[in-house]
Amino acid sequence: MSRQLTRRETLGGLLACTGAAAFSRAGWAKDIKAPVGDAAPLTELGMQLSAEQRAAGVAFLKRHASVDTHSHPGRFFLKRLTEQTPTTRAFGEAFEDQAIADLSAGNVSATLFCAVADMRLIEMTPTQGLRAARDWTPGEAYADYRRQLAELKKLRSNNHALIPGLTPADIDAAHREHKTGAVFAVEGGDFIEDRLDRVHGAFHDGVRAVTLVHYHINQIGDIQTEAPVHNGLTALGKSIVAEMNRTGIIVDLAHATVAVTKDVLGASSKPIMISHTNIATPGVNHPRLISIEHAKLVASAGGIIGSWPSGIGQSSFSDYIDSIQRLVDTVGIDHAAIGTDMDANFKPVLSSYRDWSLIPAALLARGMHDDEAAKIMGGNFLRVFKSNLKLPTRLG
Repeated sequence: MSRQLTRRETLGGLLACTGAAAFSRAGWAKDIKAPVGDAAPLTELGMQLSAEQRAAGVAFLKRHASVDTHSHPGRFFLKRLTEQTPTTRAFGEAFEDQAIADLSAGNVSATLFCAVADMRLIEMTPTQGLRAARDWTPGEAYADYRRQLAELKKLRSNNHALIPGLTPADIDAAHREHKTGAVFAVEGGDFIEDRLDRVHGAFHDGVRAVTLVHYHINQIGDIQTEAPVHNGLTALGKSIVAEMNRTGIIVDLAHATVAVTKDVLGASSKPIMISHTNIATPGVNHPRLISIEHAKLVASAGGIIGSWPSGIGQSSFSDYIDSIQRLVDTVGIDHAAIGTDMDANFKPVLSSYRDWSLIPAALLARGMHDDEAAKIMGGNFLRVFKSNLKLPTRLG
């Protein structure tokens, strides 16, 4: 007898998907794995991890602070969304309480809670996946930014398991106190419009990272999933990057083209990140993946890349560990991180923070040293965070 699909199976994956008819609900829902805690199988490992190796992953998280560079816990971005679209309705209701319980159970020291700047514009298409269905009306982008930031602030203040993630020291404190640092971020710089003062306003709001572009080609630059319009970073985009450097907000180039990446690296005085992607392979190429050249550009400027447990080229957790190792082999141990896109990922091969400890468990089981895994799980992000805030990096 077939079981009824869980909510996360039915809804998971809208934000990350692009470019194939298989992204229809019938095409992807049946393949999503349920999180720990559901009456369903655990994460499909595709590899052997003994009880001792799993325990080593749990123990690792007690020793080392860990950070997810990109997530949407409980789909908070849906709260008080007054005008629904078919895409937002498909997400269902937000479930922040369950997501925070998962973060706590998984012993996640910090995650970037990412608002979705162009949520009101996105539609699901049968052939191209997610794309912007329309453009903004005056003032709409900034108003929706204010809505989502208000929800983030309520979420953080109303949950004792969360603490503000404004600095690396906050993340260290969260780790010591067995809590989760909520680092605010925004996926898409649309809300800035042409107002550079909004960059400073976002920093005042607690935002510490902005993904410059998402699924809407905005005033900043081109995106991976549409034909180029600006042929790189715009002049306004360069000014926005400079203001982000001044304030201490990390520039995130997920969804950006390689041309935008090159232009940002020429304009930025601080290391940047690509929060969630993987290296394309001869057998798996997709607009949301990046080339070896693209990855090395980011690493050469001191940046980091978050490896992404999506269903693009991965069908099991073991495949995801392969992707992390491929990233390390390409850019070096100092430039790899973890970016899950949790609760808005496409066919996730890691679908709950309750399984967070499986990542270090698998890395250690594959022969990685403890200090190397610590860099991937959080240390490299903390270095970039410190660099952007002009804080000294402790050596040794």
